[in-house]
Parts: sequence; C-alpha cells; structure tokens
Amino acid sequence: MNDSPSTLHADAVRVLREWDAPDASQDLLRHDYLDHLDARADGVWRSCRPAHITASALVVDVERGRVLLTLHPKVGRWLQLGGHCEPEDTTLAEAALREAREESGIVEGLTLVGEGPVKLDRHAVRCAGRDQPENTHLDVQYVVTAPTDALARISEESLDLRWFPFEALPELTDASVRELAARAQHALH
Repeated sequence: MNDSPSTLHADAVRVLREWDAPDASQDLLRHDYLDHLDARADGVWRSCRPAHITASALVVDVERGRVLLTLHPKVGRWLQLGGHCEPEDTTLAEAALREAREESGIVEGLTLVGEGPVKLDRHAVRCAGRDQPENTHLDVQYVVTAPTDALARISEESLDLRWFPFEALPELTDASVRELAARAQHALH
C-alpha cells in the first residue's frame, strides 16, 4: 500500500468520529482507534504493524432470535464473522458485509442494522502466523440481519458455522462476543 490515506481510511475516520460510543470504555477505544488512524495512513491494512483496523458483523436472524457464529480455526472459539479489510472495500460497513457474505455463504439479503457500528473490540492475534509476533486487531463491529430462510454455508475460513439462540450462546464464546450479542439485541429494539 502507499503512504497516502485511502478512501477506506477516510471512511474509518468519519465513522469513528461520528459514532456515539455507548459508554466511557468504548469512547476510550474510539479515541485510541482515531489516534491510530491519525498516525498511520496504512492503519486499515493487514500489513500495518503492530495494529490495524478490522471489520466484523454479528449476523442475526431476528424472527428466530438467533445469531450466526463461526468456530474460528486459529482461535478455537465461536466468534462473529469478520476479518481484514481488503483493497476493494471503500467503507468499514462494506468490509463487514463482505466478510459476513464470504464467511456465512449468505450472499443475498444481509442488511446492516443502523448507521454505524455497535461495538469496538481490541484484541491481540497472530494473524501473520504462529512464528510471527502478535499484533492487534482494532475491530469495528456491526450488526447485520439475515433473512429467516437464509441458508448458511461453512467456508474454508471456519471449522464450523452454526446458528445459536441469543440466550444460549456456546460455552466456547468469550465475553466480547457475549457483549456484542447483547448490544445487537439492544440495537434491534
């Protein structure tokens, strides 16, 4: 990537500036993300070390009161769908929707809920490989609804893909995903 900010970078800055964080800890993360983007023109790309912006989406079947989670092969936990931004992404919302389509196999009918993200989450990962140093994902998390009759298909990026009721998330789900599911329920009402 070059050193000039991309359209996606500009969108990330706009989204984070306009986002009304729901609490003080989320607002602190929002400011940390903005500082990162201010310091790094390449801050939305996987190649940016030691941290980069990622986009994810919790896919929800509103009618059946359930969420679609993937069993992540590297993490070994059930997570929302998402990942790295790609050069063709021009907005964070588009990146989250693209990831949701790719990882769910649901190509039609996914719809973003609201104008922006519902949560931010910063976590350490080894996305460059086990032999590489950890880096940090600055994840911007959206909620996406799926049609009730949507048929999810597992991708090569997942060990498993399943629907779970909001009130019965699997044991191998961390606090961050549980909080995202709770915020999704709130955003839907």
